[in-house]
Amino acid sequence: MTGKSPAPAAKQPIRAATAAFIGTTIEWYDFYIYATAAALVFGKVFFPTGDAFLSTMAAFGTFAVGFFARPLGGFVFGHLGDRVGRKKALMATLVIMGVATVGIGLLPSYEQAGVLAPVLLIILRLAQGLAVGG
Repeated sequence: MTGKSPAPAAKQPIRAATAAFIGTTIEWYDFYIYATAAALVFGKVFFPTGDAFLSTMAAFGTFAVGFFARPLGGFVFGHLGDRVGRKKALMATLVIMGVATVGIGLLPSYEQAGVLAPVLLIILRLAQGLAVGG
């Protein structure tokens, strides 16, 4: 062994794995934050039914939407990764997740926007699910 560092081609899998690990960690962190908010806040803010249990279950329903969108995200971003490159696909998923997360934070409540608020919440959760699936 000569003590030389590996060739650049040998470093590529390590860089790709590291980037994927960091990207996945960020995306799943957003999912966990959402789960906490769904349990504690979103039922009251977006689904004020008068029954705390129903409101919380509706909020968890929006959490489930993100999981249902994941297979589609895997298909779409798997295809994009093959066509335009994995790095670009990873960056796209990170941007989509970030924009959707900020969008959820900026949503008006049910009291302010009526039924539009939960509809927008579901659309943004679909975007998050697509991103995590990618």
